[in-house]
Amino acid sequence: QSNVGEYIRRENLPRGRGQYFCPVCFKRFTQQVNLTTHERIHTGERPFRCEICLKAFTQQSNLWKHVRTHTGERPFHCNVCPKAFAQQANLVKHQRIHTGERPYSCSYCLKAFSQRANLHKHERTHTGERPFSCRFCSKAFAQQSNLDKHERVHTGIKPYTCRQCLKAFTQQSNLTKHEAVHCKNKPFSCKRCMKSY
Repeated sequence: QSNVGEYIRRENLPRGRGQYFCPVCFKRFTQQVNLTTHERIHTGERPFRCEICLKAFTQQSNLWKHVRTHTGERPFHCNVCPKAFAQQANLVKHQRIHTGERPYSCSYCLKAFSQRANLHKHERTHTGERPFSCRFCSKAFAQQSNLDKHERVHTGIKPYTCRQCLKAFTQQSNLTKHEAVHCKNKPFSCKRCMKSY
């Protein structure tokens, strides 16, 4: 620990407060238990294992959250509507629907979002960043979902299947259009000739 402390002082690395130092990345902690948990990032140690599916976790609290996926327990209840959640963070996100709170603002156009992930997606429209690259060609995309759709061109995977004729499609929208073939009701009509389709 003293060698790490000397290195941090010598290199003038401001890495938080505390007397406990990570020997790998030199991050500081005020409590030994927090350092121990942090070091698992570097060691890959996952001492907390789910007895149902054997998935392992670095922290006990993450195991408890995971177990709820098996039990279906949803202890966090919305006080406005009947929805309930397995994790408190998801309840907080949900409650913004009712409050209208949008704490994440775009630094380019000031549009606001209720979730940080939606802000990041939006900001890519300003920056042009395309962090999701195709494994098969040089194309890159701003959103993971668009990359997934694109890669099906290369793989031929068609995950959307018609329940009536078993024809498969690469996109949900194409399946929805196709299913109208089987439907006796024709929901669309031409305003000029009144033909239904």
